[in-house]
Amino acid sequence: MLRQRILTAIVLLLIVIAAVSASTPWPMLALLAIMSACAVWEWWRLVWSHTLARNGAVVVFVCVLGVLSRLLVDAHPQTLWAFQSIVLPLAVFFWLIPVPLMVVRAQVPKRCPTAGLIAAGALTLLAMWFALAWIFLQYGASALISLWALIWCADIAAYFVGRQFGRHKLAPDVSPGKTREGAFGGILVATIWLVATAIWWPGSYGALVLAQWGPAGLVLTGVLLSAWSILGDLFESLLKRRAGVKDSSQLLPGHGGVYDRIDAVLPVAPAAILLLLIG
Repeated sequence: MLRQRILTAIVLLLIVIAAVSASTPWPMLALLAIMSACAVWEWWRLVWSHTLARNGAVVVFVCVLGVLSRLLVDAHPQTLWAFQSIVLPLAVFFWLIPVPLMVVRAQVPKRCPTAGLIAAGALTLLAMWFALAWIFLQYGASALISLWALIWCADIAAYFVGRQFGRHKLAPDVSPGKTREGAFGGILVATIWLVATAIWWPGSYGALVLAQWGPAGLVLTGVLLSAWSILGDLFESLLKRRAGVKDSSQLLPGHGGVYDRIDAVLPVAPAAILLLLIG
């Protein structure tokens, strides 16, 4: 299993390196579209039992992303306005209000309509796709990769700190393996990463935040985004518990599904971009 995980991780890393090194933005946009489409298919598998309708909707979702990618590259003003004024704020609201309530209660309410969860998946994955694509087109690979790395730092540090020092459960009814000590460690390391990259990595997401919000805003951004990354992980755990499965799929050998790997990105990416847009 470990060998399989390492091989998959190496292949994925090589794909990302090739995409960011390309002379045009299209390989990265294609990678982001494929990643988003796989994740929305996995989300819908957890909440939508009608296979034919679900798969048809994924095809439509992919086609929409293709059209939007062209509009985004062309900086189509109406498209940018719709995402920045409607889609991103709605996605942030979803992660700010309904999701924390469900996590605190340790359940997706039974009265919650399936259509609502289907729509939430489309909204949040669309918002994440736009956020990542926009920051790549607007600020380049450094901003995108450093933002991804902030989330990785939070996740990896939370795992190792929790494993070594974890004593108090963070949300035992949702994800028994997560601890408060691990969460604190993840937030601390991710914030240090953001501050460090703001200083020594020109063009990084941290440098953009520092220029726009100053040192205090930089630290607060690191704390808030890394804390919010945990929320994305907990919410996916809720959906999987609701569906009675361990992984969202087996698309990535040794890693489970694509959604399993990017669950923390879903709440962070839209919020990270809004911080740049409203500053």
